[in-house]
Amino acid sequence: MVPSPHPSISTPSPSPILPHLPHSITILLLLYHISSMTIVDRSMEVRPANSTKLGAAACEKDAEKLEFIEEMTVNADKVQEKVLAEILGQNAETEYLQRYKLGGATDRKTFKSKIPMVTYEDLRPEIQRIANGDRSAILSAHPISEFLTRCCYSITWLNLILREKLTYALRCIYWLPMWFLNGLRYVAGLDKGKGLYFLFVKSESKTPGGLPARPVLTSYYKSHHFRARPFDPYNVYTSPTPAILCADAFQSMYSQMICGLLDRLAVLRVGAVFASGLLRAIRFLQLHWQEFAHDIATGTLSSMVTDAAVRDAVAEVLKPDPGLAEFIVSECAAGDWAGIITRIWPNTKYLDVIVTGAMAQYIPTLEYYSGGLPMTCTMYASSECYFGLNLRPMCKPREVSYTIMPNMAYFEFLPHDSAAATASGPPPQLVDLADVEVGKEYELVITTYAGLYRYRVGDILHVTGFHNAAPQFRFVRRKNVLLSIESDKTDEAELQRAVERATELLKPWGATVVEYTSQADTRAIPGHYVIYWELLVKEGEGGRWPGKEVLEACCLEMEEAMNTVYRQSRAADGSIGPLEIRVVRGGTFEELMDYAIARGASINQYKVPRCVTFPPIIELLDSRVVEAHFSPATPKWTPRRNY
Repeated sequence: MVPSPHPSISTPSPSPILPHLPHSITILLLLYHISSMTIVDRSMEVRPANSTKLGAAACEKDAEKLEFIEEMTVNADKVQEKVLAEILGQNAETEYLQRYKLGGATDRKTFKSKIPMVTYEDLRPEIQRIANGDRSAILSAHPISEFLTRCCYSITWLNLILREKLTYALRCIYWLPMWFLNGLRYVAGLDKGKGLYFLFVKSESKTPGGLPARPVLTSYYKSHHFRARPFDPYNVYTSPTPAILCADAFQSMYSQMICGLLDRLAVLRVGAVFASGLLRAIRFLQLHWQEFAHDIATGTLSSMVTDAAVRDAVAEVLKPDPGLAEFIVSECAAGDWAGIITRIWPNTKYLDVIVTGAMAQYIPTLEYYSGGLPMTCTMYASSECYFGLNLRPMCKPREVSYTIMPNMAYFEFLPHDSAAATASGPPPQLVDLADVEVGKEYELVITTYAGLYRYRVGDILHVTGFHNAAPQFRFVRRKNVLLSIESDKTDEAELQRAVERATELLKPWGATVVEYTSQADTRAIPGHYVIYWELLVKEGEGGRWPGKEVLEACCLEMEEAMNTVYRQSRAADGSIGPLEIRVVRGGTFEELMDYAIARGASINQYKVPRCVTFPPIIELLDSRVVEAHFSPATPKWTPRRNY
């Protein structure tokens, strides 16, 4: 299915009481939701043996910020205790907490014994009341003023966010990574150039009760804090603000790209929210480079851009430059797109995109287009909450781990092996932040300042270590199953591994999978998995289109990578048919995104669904198929003995 909008809630809150600290520290405190928090003597804390260390700060101001992170992570458990008490105290009179008879208690023991773990479906009635206009203190003590929409593929979510805390957090989302990269000397000189970021908004809607509903980043970009932001040398963008705020995705992309081309030598970093967004921008350049060259040569903006504010903003920087136009033609006309990012923006130091989780499959394509530039994943966040930081921002994408900041929310963790038993068995024992074990997987459960209590986020995390007493996690996947024909259950991570294994067979041909999705086709008996692939062939490097035998081998390789239940169903039971790969023509997944955006999805938050069930989407994909191949044999399967 294409993504549907998912409302979350924004509420105003009073400014936290902060100590008298430098302005930069105050911002950091606001980001982390600290309200008169007491810092205990960290000399009394014991650091885990596998705790990581941060590098030296570049200056005294950066050292103060670094010290704050150290204080929070050294005292993780005490900070968590304080955060829970603050959340329960400020929301004590809400209908939800009154229902469970906390009696004003703010301690962990009472909280854990009385408040149940919940999913979105459990909260749907309360959230619907808020959407319909009920202004009473249902979940949050503060009145609800805005809904923040979120992308997903099956249900509608409402996530509670305090407006003021959200606004400051989002300001720091753009400020903090630059400080972390430059202040800790990971990347020097970021204040000497600009960032080419492809940032977008979407149109707003209203809930039945009259509250605005829009994506979280749209809310921030349209806020006074973004539109009237003070000059910050670490966050200077090539894209003018009117281009970012343009609701027409084509006009916004066109104007942001041409401004990036005009200022190409000043660009030090290139990015988007997700890796898929950056690849969409490169695809846009491939389709429209001739128009860009014409506009730059003549100093006139294409008539396809009609937004008056955008045209005025671009006119300030667009002057006739025949030399630059000739350069763009020389780089793009030959059709060799390898390293195009560093060829057009030669001073780029890194890519700033999310490439963890489902985005990991874009890494090879980004490496191809960037010439192997580093990719930074600086933070872990969602519409529900800001979770943590990557304290090693220049590590390889597949090594990214996020350190949970204990002052963002109250965190608990459901051991993943017990998650399946929650529906029928006794309530599971949730693990506190400081008590998780390295090597184990957990589902994230949060309690937030804005009114989510013991809420299952649905993210599966793997504990990789600790920074001081704060655990570090690798994002594994969303917990939902993607494909199932009979008793088989294939999730996103397993499908991703299968695609990666099959992609290895394409490397000798100079080909790779640009994008993919899937469906469980049950129109025939037995049903079978269908995988849609869009391929990229590196013709400039001697690549050629893989033949029938290669793609059939890819089908079988994917089946060999599946779990034992799937392979048994194929090899022994015959209850699942051969896996099929349908290769679609280039640009198909861009059409899929356009379709989703036309139906209300946010371009900033859009992710290609790894499984599709919506008939119009399946019809679109099938109409773009150029060839189809089936697994030529059954995968290996050996019965397991029960001991």
